[in-house]
Amino acid sequence: MDLAVKRIEKAIGNKERILIYGDYDVDGTTAVALVYKFLRRFTNNIDYYIPDRYDEGYGISYQGVDYAEETGVKLVIALDCGIKAITKIDYAKEKGIDFIIGDHHMPDDELPKAVAVVNAKRVDSIYPYSELSGCGVGFKIVQAFSIRNNLPLSEITSLLDMVAVSIASDIVPMTGENRILMYHGLKQLNSNPNFGLKGIIDICRLGRKQLTLEDIVFKIGPRINASGRMMNGKEAVELLLSPNMTSARIKTKSIDQYNADRRELDKKITKQAINYIDNHVNIESLKGIVVYNETWHKGIVGIVASRLTERYHRPAIVLTKSNGMISGSARSVHGFDVYKAIESCRDILENFGGHTYAAGLSLKEENLPEFKRRFEAISFDEIEVGTIRPQLLVDLEISLSTITDKFVEGLAKFAPFGPDNSNPVFLTRGVVDDGGSKLVGRGLQHIKMEVVDATIDKPIQAIAFGFSDFFKELKQYQPIDICYTIEKNRHSGKVFTQLMIKDIKLSTR
Repeated sequence: MDLAVKRIEKAIGNKERILIYGDYDVDGTTAVALVYKFLRRFTNNIDYYIPDRYDEGYGISYQGVDYAEETGVKLVIALDCGIKAITKIDYAKEKGIDFIIGDHHMPDDELPKAVAVVNAKRVDSIYPYSELSGCGVGFKIVQAFSIRNNLPLSEITSLLDMVAVSIASDIVPMTGENRILMYHGLKQLNSNPNFGLKGIIDICRLGRKQLTLEDIVFKIGPRINASGRMMNGKEAVELLLSPNMTSARIKTKSIDQYNADRRELDKKITKQAINYIDNHVNIESLKGIVVYNETWHKGIVGIVASRLTERYHRPAIVLTKSNGMISGSARSVHGFDVYKAIESCRDILENFGGHTYAAGLSLKEENLPEFKRRFEAISFDEIEVGTIRPQLLVDLEISLSTITDKFVEGLAKFAPFGPDNSNPVFLTRGVVDDGGSKLVGRGLQHIKMEVVDATIDKPIQAIAFGFSDFFKELKQYQPIDICYTIEKNRHSGKVFTQLMIKDIKLSTR
C-alpha cells in the first residue's frame, strides 16, 4: 500500500497523466468512479478506461495499454482486475507505463511486475481482512492516501455510497470490514447519495423508503451492471460522476432502458437454457451443469447461470462464443468452490478468474468437451447429495408473541445482513389467518397475510411471494407452519413489523 500511495503522490507532483482502469461490472465501475472522483481533487491530468466486454473481454487488455500510451499516460491504477495480467503489465512496462494493481480476486503464485500490487488475498499479505470488494480496495487506497497526507477522513465518507453498492452487488461476505463499510455506506446512500445513484433511486421509485441491501441487489446494482452488459461500462462511470441531477437523469434514462433490454434477453436465454436441460440432459445424474450456445448474449450468461443454479440447485456454467473463443460465467451453490473447480482445469483454459461462488472463464472450442467432462466429474465427486436439494436453514423456532418491538430492535443490531451473515430465519407452527389475508400482485401470485397463532390476538402482517397455492387453505383457517425473516416496513409514513415468508407448509400437529 505504501508503494501505491507514494507512486500516486509522485505522479501528481510530476504532473504525470494517470489512468484509472477498471472492470465493466458494478464493482469495477464504482471503483473507477470512486478513485477518479477523489484524485480529481489533486490533478486534472487524469482519465479513466473501461474495457469493452465484447472486443476486449475481462481485465487489462492490450487495447487498454495502447490507449494509455496514445494518451500519454505514465501511471495506470487498475481496480477490480489485473491480478493475473502478467503479460499485459510486461507489455505496459516496455512502453514506459507503470501499473498499480488494486484487486480482490485470487492471485496466482506469480504476481504481475507492477509498482504495487494491493490485494489482501496475497499469500504474503498481513492485512487483517481479505474479503473486500474491488471498490473496497479502491477506497482503502484513497484512505491510505488521505492518512499519509493528513487529510480529514470525513472528506472521503461521501464516497461510501459507491462502496456499499459494490459490496452488495458483488456478493462478497458481509463480515468484518465489509459490514462496517456497508453500514456507513448505507447511511450515506440514504442521506446524501451522489447524483448518479440518486438518479437510479428516483427512477426505481425508492426515494421514500429506507434503502436496504436488497434494494441495491435487485434495483440499483442491476441498472449499473446493465451498461456493461448491453453496451459499455463507461456509461455507468459517467453516471456515477454526474455533476448535477439534470445530467444524472439523462444518463439514468439511458441505463434504465439498457436494463429493460437486459431483462428481455435474460428471460429469453434462461428459457432456452432450461428447455435444453429439461429435454437433453439427464439432470438427476449430474451435480454440475455446463451449457453452451454460440448465439447467447455474452453480457447475460452470468445472470442465466444464477437462474439455473437457483432452479436446479447445482453449480452452473453458461457459455457462449465471443471473438472466436468460448467464454462464459459460473455460479455455485453453498459448499462448492466453483473457482477451485475451474482452476483445476487451467491447462485447457485461456483465462479464468473469480471467487468461491462466481467465476468467469474462456477456452478454445476444441477444449469444450474435455472441460465439460472434467467439471461434471469434479462436481460429482465433491458435492454431497443433500446439497443439490432445496434447503432452508432455520435458526430458531419461536411463537409469534416473541416478535416484540424490543426483539426486532435487537435483531437489527446484527445488520447489515448478507453472505456469511444471513438474516435469521425463524419457524412458527400453527399459524392461522386472522381474516385479512388477500392475494396481491400481477397475476395474484402473492399473499399479503395477517396472521396469528395461539400466543397472540393482534395479527402480524406478512408477505408471501409466489405462495398463492396456499391461499385456499389459509382462507379456510387451516393452520400452517411458516418460515420467515423479520423486517421493518414503511408505508404511508408508518413503520410496522412484517414477516417475509420463505416457506409454507400445512401444519401436521
